[in-house]
Amino acid sequence: MWDNHRLLRGLANWMLGAAALMLLYAGGFWLTHEPVFPVKKIRIQGDMNRVTAEQLRFIAEHELAGTFFTLDIDKTRAAFGKLPWVRDAQVRRRWPDALDITVEEHVALARWGENGLVNTRGERFDAASDAKLPVFYGPAGTEKDMTAMLTQLRQALQPSGLVPRELWLSSRRAWKVGLDNQLQLELGRNDAVARAERFATYWKSELARLPYHIEYVDLRYPNGFAVRMPDYKAPPAKGNK
Repeated sequence: MWDNHRLLRGLANWMLGAAALMLLYAGGFWLTHEPVFPVKKIRIQGDMNRVTAEQLRFIAEHELAGTFFTLDIDKTRAAFGKLPWVRDAQVRRRWPDALDITVEEHVALARWGENGLVNTRGERFDAASDAKLPVFYGPAGTEKDMTAMLTQLRQALQPSGLVPRELWLSSRRAWKVGLDNQLQLELGRNDAVARAERFATYWKSELARLPYHIEYVDLRYPNGFAVRMPDYKAPPAKGNK
């Protein structure tokens, strides 16, 4: 072996290469773990109406740990995601000492019963709001369906001038909607939007002109609807001679 110069030269080259790799590793480890590369700047951007600067500052001061190289991006995203109104946070490193954080807020569309809110994407989240919002009542997991239905009903009811304030979806997929004038519409399982459009067609021209209080309209009929008027009294029948 000691007389094989080619083998010795190869072994020496391999040892030099291994030593160089170890030096590079040691240098990289030092470079990424020593506090000489701290995160000095955090730039937060996004259209924010509910998330406050104090909340963001608290997260930045108490939740972010590590240097520019060792900071865990996923944990940083999750830390900002703990804030009630934050839907998503994108985090990017910006050389040599900065983080760019883009925050996306929830946009509340409705309340989910008495527990939480639903955003415009049909996602439920927990946050406090004093806004006057429609209220959803439905089985868990139907948030997206109810969000889509509310959008369609708002458009369908525009000719009536009335606005949905409550929306129910039963376990059998039957729809009911409460309007801003306290009127309730029974829409049933099929053709709910078309039935709402039928109601809107006749509301101003026929139903709103009746001299009675209307509390309920059942639209689950093929070609018409039934109306409940609690103060309606039928005229006395004329006796026959």
